Amino acid sequence: MTVLVVNSGSSSIKYQLVDPVGGGAIASGVVERIGEETGSLTHTFGGRKVTRTDPIPDHAAGLRAVLALFDEVGPDLASSDVVAVGHRVVHGGSVFSTPVLVTDEVVDQIEAISPLAPLHNPANVTGIRVARELLPDVPHVVVFDTAFFHGLPEAASTYAIDRDVAREHGVRRYGFHGTSHHYVSRQVAQFLGRRVEDLNTIVLHLGNGASASAVRGGHAVETSMGMTPLEGLVMGTRSGDVDPAVLIHLQRNAGLSVDEVDDLLNRRSGLKGLAGENDFRALHDLISDGDEGAQLALDVYIHRLRKYIGAYTAVLGRVDVLVFTAGVGENDDVVRALATAGLEPLGLELDPNLNAGRKKAPTIVSRDVSRTTIVVYPTNEELAIARQAVEVAEAAGLTGEESDDSPAAAGHA
Repeated sequence: MTVLVVNSGSSSIKYQLVDPVGGGAIASGVVERIGEETGSLTHTFGGRKVTRTDPIPDHAAGLRAVLALFDEVGPDLASSDVVAVGHRVVHGGSVFSTPVLVTDEVVDQIEAISPLAPLHNPANVTGIRVARELLPDVPHVVVFDTAFFHGLPEAASTYAIDRDVAREHGVRRYGFHGTSHHYVSRQVAQFLGRRVEDLNTIVLHLGNGASASAVRGGHAVETSMGMTPLEGLVMGTRSGDVDPAVLIHLQRNAGLSVDEVDDLLNRRSGLKGLAGENDFRALHDLISDGDEGAQLALDVYIHRLRKYIGAYTAVLGRVDVLVFTAGVGENDDVVRALATAGLEPLGLELDPNLNAGRKKAPTIVSRDVSRTTIVVYPTNEELAIARQAVEVAEAAGLTGEESDDSPAAAGHA
């Protein structure tokens, strides 16, 4: 059986046809520049990559083009035993705590909480509606980035502002990248031959977006991203933590509008704002050439990262595993080395030889004497979404392979 995983952005559609049992991606692709004069579609299957550059006026046209390439290049979806379509949705708000089977009511609820993620949820909703129209005979399942952090302790999820205002406007820490943190925290336990219930784990999801989580016994107890994906670590183009008064200052004294402040903090800050580059390969090249701005950008990035490692060590009390994942975490040995340097008193002792180079497979990179095991574990959000989609569809009796111990399909709080 297979699952088609769809991730709809404001002007793009990323997709994979996934084998949820074997774990491999059978086919994958991306539709880009939707609504622009010239669109782009790349589809990869069986070692063959096909790229088309045609106008793609909307998401419906984009998904139709994807299905046409499945017919033309393969694999044939009709004979691929597609048991579910899994959709990534960024924000589940306070409504959704687990993956859910898509219904009209669910789509309406996701749309209703779009003000919490105005850049993401509307595009996610569009993708779901289009996919349901074009693939009406397959169950559709939504997996939420915020779901893993839905059960955060109140002390961790609550902002210290007027409680009535917070309640009325849904202001709390929701957390993001939850699919990755959930997947990695469980997979690393299996990799180490340990029960996830016995482990205290810090997960560092370091990509263009970056987040940290503290996981006790398989349950998240703290995370760096907040009401939006802007809070926390320094990221590729996002600022991460800033004094809230900075926003007030820029509006009052620099004359910036709300939208301009939004653009500044989300798209023109982070590494991009400090160094002009948000690709770590280019950043390292600039540092090698003596660029002081690039060096400062790296220093700020590492300083924030180390601060969160220390804070989450205090939250957990004991850290059994520190995990690096996502593009930067898996591929940048310099970041891993700098993030853990000098933290031997906290139980973190990196082995420079084991740490060297990119890691395409799960790898222990700590010394044998390290109290905390340091692991690089590649994330696979598409596989995680596919497996959760199968569980929900099976629980609803929609795959013909029902399991008595599958989780319930509905996940409303």
